[in-house]
Amino acid sequence: MDLQGKKVLVVGCGKSGIGAAQLLYQTGAIPVLFDENRDLDVETVREKSRLGDLVDVVLGAVSEELMGELSLVVLSPGVPADTPFVEAFCRARIPVWGEVELAWHFARGSVIAITGTNGKTTTTTLVGEIMKRHYESVFVVGNIGTPYTQEALSMEDDSVTVAEISSFQLETTVDFHPAVSAILNITPDHLNRHHTMENYVAMKESVTKNQTKDDFCVLNFEDPYTRAFGERCPARVIWFSSRRKLDEGYYLDGDMICRNLGGGQEELMNVNDMNLIGVHNYENVMAAIAVSAAFGVPVEHIVPVVKDFKAVEHRIEYVATKKGVIYYNDSKGTNPDAAIQAIRAMRWPTVLIGGGYDKGSAYDEWIEAFEGKVRLLVLIGQTKEKIAACAKAHGLDDVVLADSFEEAMDICVKNARPGDAVLLSPACASWGMFPNYEMRGQMFKEYVNGIEE
Repeated sequence: MDLQGKKVLVVGCGKSGIGAAQLLYQTGAIPVLFDENRDLDVETVREKSRLGDLVDVVLGAVSEELMGELSLVVLSPGVPADTPFVEAFCRARIPVWGEVELAWHFARGSVIAITGTNGKTTTTTLVGEIMKRHYESVFVVGNIGTPYTQEALSMEDDSVTVAEISSFQLETTVDFHPAVSAILNITPDHLNRHHTMENYVAMKESVTKNQTKDDFCVLNFEDPYTRAFGERCPARVIWFSSRRKLDEGYYLDGDMICRNLGGGQEELMNVNDMNLIGVHNYENVMAAIAVSAAFGVPVEHIVPVVKDFKAVEHRIEYVATKKGVIYYNDSKGTNPDAAIQAIRAMRWPTVLIGGGYDKGSAYDEWIEAFEGKVRLLVLIGQTKEKIAACAKAHGLDDVVLADSFEEAMDICVKNARPGDAVLLSPACASWGMFPNYEMRGQMFKEYVNGIEE
């Protein structure tokens, strides 16, 4: 689509929206930043966009006059595509893209796209590190924190872009076409946004919708949704498994990560040589190796990077040991399945902080995964009563409700014994108490580092 001189509405004035507006301006389009929040200050938004008076800002509602002037609408990931507001543009036959789709149309080079309910950030970061060790021009973008649009115009024909892609971003892709994709796993999440599990699964699968048999898709053999999808995936499928040897694919055999490409088992590395802990991380590593090898990186260049790699911030991140108690920050565990993986990685009696914003999740499987590991459950946020009732139904009585994050931390420090772990792995989003999971994790780390020996 030629957008030179065309007016484009960018919905959302956050990081993604501003990245999109800047890209549009740099390519000759006329961006209009829009937000339904009438209380925002126009001059503050302009200053934040770094475009000043060069960008129009509209708050509250889109007039019929403006709608008639638009050639494209670009949605930020936080804006659902099925709202009456967005459907009005579709009825007016105005194309609606997301920030990822916009970036794709202006970027150059090859793309690796990684999605899944859990493990995206770790896997994306690791693949990015592998690519940086092997290629000169590498960009790591998307849901990981750097908008794709922010980097798109810096990309060259030989650039490699590693993108973490969320289901929210996949809602608004049209032509987006990665050379290698990965769907790490699919478990219930964001059902308040996608409404049904079927819709959520379809969004994850859509990362492959423009792929062909010239492309690759890495899938988890042990996930029922991804295993079923393998039968109809348009790309060539590469499997990984943490539970069984595969006739073809990557798998865990005892402590060894192995692969079989049809010519017999090849041992790649021992998991004890890694800095990451937990089976879920072994799955992330296998996926990263499979993605990188499919993209053409020799395995002898991949393994040393894996061995050096440390956990990403806020994902089962070791913080400190204070008075014999080990503290782990898993603030990125924003749904029950992610939090289950953190519990499974704990090798100590655990004092656990859970709770937060209610995304409509069920907590039974999370509680069941405690398996005698959780000595005390400290709950915060909107879901604390809901989770407490669920814990009681499963026979867990060692539960304390806290009114603030600071109170929760005080309770943990008071009750933790030498040899215990204190784990922040909330199984819930941070909204309501914190603007994002990063700030929640940062507060946890600051508190822990302030504990006097």
